Amino acid sequence: MTSSYDYDLFVIGAGSGGVRASRMAAQAGARVGICEGSRIGGTCVLRGCIPKKLLVYAAHFHHDFEDAVAYGWQPHHPTHDWGTMIANKNEEIDRLNGIYINLLKGSGVEIHEGYGRLVDEHTVRVGQRAITAEHILVATGGWPFIPDIPGAEHAITSNEALELTQKPRRVLIVGGGYIAVEFAGIFAGLGSEVTMAIRGEELLRGFDNDMRVELAQAMNRAGVEIHTRTNIVRIDKDAAGLTARTDQGADISADVVLFATGRAPNTRGIGLDDVGVKLQPNGAVMVDEYSRTNIPNIWAIGDVTDRMNLTPVALHEAMCFVKTAFGGEPTKPIYDTIATAVFSTPPIGTVGLTEEEARAKYGKVDIYKNRFRPLKHTLTKREHFSFLKMIVDPKTDKVVGCHMLGDDSAEIVQGLAIALKCGATKAQFDATIGIHPTAAEEFVTMRTKEPD
Repeated sequence: MTSSYDYDLFVIGAGSGGVRASRMAAQAGARVGICEGSRIGGTCVLRGCIPKKLLVYAAHFHHDFEDAVAYGWQPHHPTHDWGTMIANKNEEIDRLNGIYINLLKGSGVEIHEGYGRLVDEHTVRVGQRAITAEHILVATGGWPFIPDIPGAEHAITSNEALELTQKPRRVLIVGGGYIAVEFAGIFAGLGSEVTMAIRGEELLRGFDNDMRVELAQAMNRAGVEIHTRTNIVRIDKDAAGLTARTDQGADISADVVLFATGRAPNTRGIGLDDVGVKLQPNGAVMVDEYSRTNIPNIWAIGDVTDRMNLTPVALHEAMCFVKTAFGGEPTKPIYDTIATAVFSTPPIGTVGLTEEEARAKYGKVDIYKNRFRPLKHTLTKREHFSFLKMIVDPKTDKVVGCHMLGDDSAEIVQGLAIALKCGATKAQFDATIGIHPTAAEEFVTMRTKEPD
């Protein structure tokens, strides 16, 4: 590929989507440059999926040590060193950051350190250098935000939560989405007193209602105090710590106030308005089905477009973009039947439609449920339950949704996603022999429909 531009493709943002797109375009023969003002790796590697799940693992050891006694291990009381955990987590993030850099360099992608800003349709300024490209891809992701309330400067987001130098004794988490429930499990498992303040009546808006209720009950059993229909209106700081005032006039004391009230597309200050790229009211880049903006040579993928904000989806969008722009094979990202997980305590795995979505789409649906104590806890006697749910379209017998709360749910649902992608029917699930004794076998042994 040859042109009068510096690059065939220039990518703004070196997170999961941007790195994948630049590497694949380079392997397709394009001359590719990429810029990043922070560290290469993006949210998932540096501030999200990876470090967060490492802390989830750390939190689970607390119960593992206790549960071991029921299996004959002598009781002992190990202590947890927060600093060691954070240092080891940081070491792993540094390793992954190095891998991403080497992947880019090995693919022939030129890395420019600094934030990129669009100057015109074909020009990006990085520092003092103006860089031209035939195609420009915006992959700047999203960023957590804190509402503008008095004392907001005393609060932190998930970014800072991953870098705390010591364990807080009391944590207030504001929000009820997946980031909020994941950090609630982390802090509670590591011994902090955790309180949550959520605007609605249940956690995890948009998830299946049964899963939302079951998770809240499990978190309550674990000692997490959940205040529903509660907004924080101000935060005060004194020598004793922080005091958060609610819209109901109550005060909640904490050492750390973590806002997990959503993420905003990272579009400020990168020149999109200057060149006429259309944005949604929330700042997300507007794109068509092929990830192209209203400016024909400017594209956008990942969380900055606010379509489905998941790392594997950003990777999928990146591959579709490369096929479209450089492979001569226009390809639309496909968003149906995407499995996802919430690494709460206990975790949730889900694929397909919720019951509410299925009823809206199909009218009548068949529902199968099972709630049980996992075999492991028949000895520990811990009040720990798994909950499984299957949703079937009775007209076609197709399974249109599978949801699970419980240990290993993410690993189990990943396999079920293949079945749903292939259009598996309930009869085919029923004809599948289960692996015993496992939780996964429950999905092929559920026979009793819930009453209408």
